[in-house]
Amino acid sequence: MNSGERRALLHYRLRGYRLLEANARAGGYELDLVVRRGRRVVVVEVKEKRGDGYGDPLEMVSSEKSRRVLAGARAWLASHPECARLEVRVEAVGVRGRRVERVPLV
Repeated sequence: MNSGERRALLHYRLRGYRLLEANARAGGYELDLVVRRGRRVVVVEVKEKRGDGYGDPLEMVSSEKSRRVLAGARAWLASHPECARLEVRVEAVGVRGRRVERVPLV
C-alpha cells in the first residue's frame, strides 16, 4: 500500500469505515481500497500528487480508468455474495499532502 492509499484509508477510518481489502485483484483489475461502514461498501480508486506543479490528482482518473474501476468493482462484488444486499459506492480519492478529496465515479 502506497502513502496515498494509507492517507485515504486513514480518512475513511476516521469516518467509521473498516478496511475489507486493499489492492484487491478482481476481474483482471486492481482495486486500491474496499471499505465498509454499516450497510455501505465503498470501492476506492486513489490518486496522489505530491508537488504543486503537476495538476490535480483527480485529473488522472480518465473515463477509461473509471470504466476499469467499475468493472473491477462489479467483479469483486460478484465474488463476495455477503455484500449483495448492501449499498455500493465507487469513489475516486485525490490525495495531496494532508488533503483528501472524494468524488463519486459514475
